This record gives sequence, C-alpha cells and structure tokens, in this order.
Amino acid sequence: MEAIRVENLIKRYPHTLAVDDISFTLAPGKILGLLGGNGAGKTTTISLLLGLLTPTSGRITVLGHNMAHNRFAALARMNFSSPYIALPARLTVQENLTVYGHLYNVPNLKRRLTELAEQFHLTPLLSRPAGELSAGQKIRVVLAKSLINQPELLLLDEPTASLDPDTGDYVRGVLEEYRRTHNAAILLASHNMAEVERLCDDVLIMKTGKIVDRGPPEELIARYGLENMEQVFLDIARSESL
Repeated sequence: MEAIRVENLIKRYPHTLAVDDISFTLAPGKILGLLGGNGAGKTTTISLLLGLLTPTSGRITVLGHNMAHNRFAALARMNFSSPYIALPARLTVQENLTVYGHLYNVPNLKRRLTELAEQFHLTPLLSRPAGELSAGQKIRVVLAKSLINQPELLLLDEPTASLDPDTGDYVRGVLEEYRRTHNAAILLASHNMAEVERLCDDVLIMKTGKIVDRGPPEELIARYGLENMEQVFLDIARSESL
C-alpha cells in the first residue's frame, strides 16, 4: 500500500490555477522531494494532502484512506512540520509538546517527551515559553512535535530552515534514521538542494502548478548534464519553455 497516491489533482481559485492536474505516489520507507519556486504550488499541494483544503477535482489517498471521506483516520497516522506555523507563544515547550501528545493520544507520553527532548537537544528549553525561542530553537521544537506520534507519514516543509549547518546536519541524520527504523514515508519540500540530494529517493519539480519534471536526483543531474540539483533547479526555474 502506498503512503500517498495522488490522482489528477486540481485546485482552482477564482483567478488562479494553483495545482494543475498532478499525479504521483509515495511508497513506505521512501523520501520524495517536492521542489519549486515561490508560487509553484508546493504549499497548496501539502495543504491538500493534509485535508486543510478541498480539491477542485482529483483524488487523494493517504495510508489507504480516501482524504475526501475518511481523512481523520489518516491524520492520526501522519504528522506535519513547517517553520511558518507558530506554536502558542505563551505555552512552554513542554506544555506545547504535551498538548500535541494528548491530541494524538500518545501512550507513555512523559517518556516520549523525554526521548524527543534528548533527541532534539530541547531539555534546557522545556520550561521556556515558545515565544521566547530563537528561530532555530522553534524549528527543533516543531520537528519534535512532528515525530511525537511516531507517524507512518511525515510531511516536512523546509525542516532545516534557520538551523546552523551542524544542527541541520544532525536533523537530517535523525530523519534518515527515523525513515530507516520506522519504514516511514517522508514528503520533503525544501529549497536546500544539497539536502534534497542527500535525503531524497525521488524528486518532483513543480512550476505554475504543474509537475514539469521528476526522477531521482542523480538521474535529473545526469539528464540535464549539470553538476548538482541546485543547477538543475535553476535551469528549470529560468526556462521559459516549461
């Protein structure tokens, strides 16, 4: 069973076609990169996968559940991380994580919070209000939140934005290990092309709502005759023919 199956997905607004007839799948244990410039349709696609938006047409199946009819069964088995969604600022880090733990009915929650605090180096921050954290500290808390229910599917939007190189490298290692030990599927939206090359088994490149190219990073690099994914991304972004 695929973690995600998207079939002929369209999202239309009165004056914008945000997602234009895209189809793709994501298998368990695989990491799929979702790339594109601003306005390409990545955020809309993720919002549709989470059930936050209703498609104009098309079908989304997540972990065997049709998101149009049974999205809550899927949502209990997945999680999401984005640096652009704020945590309740007055709650401490521990209070924030506890709230999310209860939302997901996490068993042995106290032990799980201790594990995550150690894994993301949050122990000294647990009693600090979320509103007082730096951007990098907030991202580590949000990532901890995204793993709190040990999800089978992770949707990650810029998971290492604002992190210093050492912490970013550590977080990528955590994600690789989590994927390996839990056979988890990960959809990764990122502007960090080195991160994409390291983590992703396959890549979708979006432009003006369409998927304009796809394939494993090494195949895309070879196909375009370039040296790395950053050059591939720039070549596609600047092309007028796509």
